[in-house]
Amino acid sequence: MEYIWLLALMLGIGGLAGVIAGMLGVGGGIVLVPAFFYAFEALGYGGPKLMQICVASSLATIVVTSLRSVLGHHKKGAVDWAILRGWGPGIVVGALVGVVAAAGLKSNTLMLVFGVLGLIVGLYMAFGRSHWRLGNEMPGGLGRTLASPVLGFLSVLMGIGGGSFGVPMMTLYGRPIHRAVATAAGFGVLIAVPSMIGFMLTGWDVADKPPLTIGYVNLIAFGVIVSMTLVTTPIGVRLAHAMNPKPLKLVFAIFIAVMAANMLRKGLGF
Repeated sequence: MEYIWLLALMLGIGGLAGVIAGMLGVGGGIVLVPAFFYAFEALGYGGPKLMQICVASSLATIVVTSLRSVLGHHKKGAVDWAILRGWGPGIVVGALVGVVAAAGLKSNTLMLVFGVLGLIVGLYMAFGRSHWRLGNEMPGGLGRTLASPVLGFLSVLMGIGGGSFGVPMMTLYGRPIHRAVATAAGFGVLIAVPSMIGFMLTGWDVADKPPLTIGYVNLIAFGVIVSMTLVTTPIGVRLAHAMNPKPLKLVFAIFIAVMAANMLRKGLGF
């Protein structure tokens, strides 16, 4: 029964994440991490490292979804490989540092991080404007050296790919939205691959983990979520073409902000 309930919850979470990703073009991590947390908690799993399992399992799914996405965008010529080459090393370094930092934190601390950053993402989705600019060219030199590890580091602490931070950053520096989305999928690969490996190599001594968890990565969540998103993402794409995405994006932004605020509340112990 333990496996059946876990499987059933992951099927529902994966289906919803795929539809949302298809409709709104957002990565699944910002949905998956709180969904995993509430699902595992409802099944009786807890302890000081539960958030690490949620973050690591989310990043494992992003390995597959971001690879599929970046290859698809590459066929359409939308990926800016110059940005990926320039920002890639720093992002990978930041992701690896993020794994080390996350493994050493308590679950409550990661909840606070997710809550604060999730609120920022939700508010930007709701109130950000396409004409906002910080510059006309992506930062280079010292700016890139400082910003790229921070992007990788914060993404790992939240269990998300490159979209939530990468897309706003690139559009603020004048990159067209379709090119920013395509290139951010590459950020997701650079973030998720090293962090998944790192999380699978750590956490072996953690007790009270869900079944079939290697290190911090839950294989049931990984397999079911990847399978379901492959099925349901095209449904979300079709719905997006049939509906006006702007009010949907606003509703989703509010949804993200509410989930982040609730995570922040739990992290603070209220």
